[in-house]
Amino acid sequence: MLTTPGFHHLHLNSVDPDAAIDFYVRQFPTSSKGTWAGLPALLAPNNCMILFNKVDTPPVSEPQSAIWHFGWHVPDARATLETFKTRPEVKLQPLYTTDEGGSVLISSDTWPNIGNTLGLTKSQIQDARRSGAKPPGGGGFIYLKGGPDNALIEFAGNHGAERFNHVHMWQEHPFCALLWYQKHLNAPVRPGFAETNLTETTCQVPRGADKTWPALKQQGMYRTPRAGVEFGDVVLTWYANQGDAPLVSPRGQLQDHIALSVANLDAWTTKLRDEGVTFLEEPYTLGDTRAVMIEGPSREALELVEVA
Repeated sequence: MLTTPGFHHLHLNSVDPDAAIDFYVRQFPTSSKGTWAGLPALLAPNNCMILFNKVDTPPVSEPQSAIWHFGWHVPDARATLETFKTRPEVKLQPLYTTDEGGSVLISSDTWPNIGNTLGLTKSQIQDARRSGAKPPGGGGFIYLKGGPDNALIEFAGNHGAERFNHVHMWQEHPFCALLWYQKHLNAPVRPGFAETNLTETTCQVPRGADKTWPALKQQGMYRTPRAGVEFGDVVLTWYANQGDAPLVSPRGQLQDHIALSVANLDAWTTKLRDEGVTFLEEPYTLGDTRAVMIEGPSREALELVEVA
C-alpha cells in the first residue's frame, strides 16, 4: 500500500494575491508570505500552504462546489474574536441561533452540543429552552469574510497552537466519499469521527430531515450525515450537499482545488488509473516537480504533487 499523501496546499484564485496574503498574515501571524513553484504563497507553520493564481475578475463561489471554506486553529478563540472586532477589514459573520432570528459570533455563546454532534435541531432547541440550558462558554468556532476576494474563513479554539488546520467541504453522499478517499487515497478517518460499516452499494445515506443551529444561514444547516479524513495534520470534513442542485467543479472559482503531496507520482498515477479514477489533467510540470489532477466523488479537483 502506498503511503497516505500529505496535505500540500489549497489553491485559490485571487484578483490580488499579494493583498490576500497580507490579509491572512495579519489575521494569522504564524503564517508568512513566500512563493512556491513561482506562485505567490501563504506559508503555514505546519508545512502546508495556500497558493494563488492571479485572475482579472473577482472569482466566484457559486454555483456551489464541494469546497466550502477553510480555516485555522487558534489558541484563544475569544481573545482572537475581540482582536478581530477592532479590525475594519475583518467582516465577522453572524451564527444564527434559530430560524426565527437571533445570532451570536462564537458558537459557544449559544446552545450546548449534544454528544459529538455540532448544532441542535428545532426540537432539541425547545428541550434546551425548557431545561434552561446555558451556553457553554469557552472556545468555539467563528466565521469571518475578508481580503480582496471576500473569502469565507473559519477559526476555532482553544487549541495548542495557531495553524492552518482544515478544509470544510460538501459531498453528495458523505459516507460514499469516505469510502472513496479510503480506497483511492489511503486516507485515515478524521480523529474523533467514526469509521463506517457501509459499503459502496449501501453508502448513499439520505440527508437528515432536520436542520440544525447555530448556522451561517438563518434557515439552518443539515449536519447529518457527516464524515471526514485527515492528510498530515489537516482535516477534510464534509457534510451533505445542502441544496438540490448537484455540486459543480471548483475549477476557476475562488477555491480552485486541493493539493496533496506524494512521494512517487508514477506509482500513484498507475494505482489511480487502474482503479478507474477520473483524471482531469495528465502529469505536468509544476515548478521543479510534477503533478496530476484527479476528480473526487463530488467533482472536487484534487492535485497530487510529487515531493522528495
